[in-house]
Amino acid sequence: MPRYTLHAKNRSLLKIPSKYYRFEFIEYLFPYMKIAGALLFFLFVHSICMDQKVDTYDYVLFTPTNDQLEENGKYPLIVFLHGAGERGDDLSLLAVHGPPKLVEQDDSFPFMVLSPQCPRDAWWEADKLDKLLDEIVSKQEVDEKRIYLTGLSMGGYGTWDWVTLRPERFAAIAPICGGSEENASNATVFKDVPTWVFHGAKDQVVPYENSVRIVQELKQLNGSVIFTTYPEAGHDSWTETYNNPMLYDWFVSHSLN
Repeated sequence: MPRYTLHAKNRSLLKIPSKYYRFEFIEYLFPYMKIAGALLFFLFVHSICMDQKVDTYDYVLFTPTNDQLEENGKYPLIVFLHGAGERGDDLSLLAVHGPPKLVEQDDSFPFMVLSPQCPRDAWWEADKLDKLLDEIVSKQEVDEKRIYLTGLSMGGYGTWDWVTLRPERFAAIAPICGGSEENASNATVFKDVPTWVFHGAKDQVVPYENSVRIVQELKQLNGSVIFTTYPEAGHDSWTETYNNPMLYDWFVSHSLN
């Protein structure tokens, strides 16, 4: 059986009684109410501060039972960043596309797969993702020399942003139909990270030229980059990509020194 770890923050609220049953006791109870109110306020503020310290993304983590790629008790890890349509607080949405979908269909998948979930109406934050990865690495049998990053659409943008923040962390990346002029201008930061870019030429959501621009910058810098164009594909350039076994062979052909 495949092994899954689900993490969702507890969003419980403090509940304060709305009324007293005997009005005439209020005057008597008022000093105690002030003390209790102050205590509740302190606990509320403290809980907010604690939430800020440990704030991270909810996620699903798949741990393989297939030991094909295990080395010294450690497993390669694929970090998958979903697109805008899978945002929210329903972790089941993560299995709609990409590696999480693959492991639902085939539990012999030999990689660990970390799938964070971005909150509704939010955007991927690279520093927040990095803290989540720190947490996973500290608790799981992750081979830090074989961490691979990929994402589609909004997750493609997130992939470029994160590798810009921490280029030394990833053995290889595979951004799909995402990217911006800012990412292109930062190409010198991640030019040495093995990169395989995918995009549909008829994409009407994220312009194909966005990926072209980044790839051109990487090539001018003699970066390690491959670019796959799907001539007839629109925005969905990820289904064919993630169904291609060559992607995973390419991932494991790279590791950090």
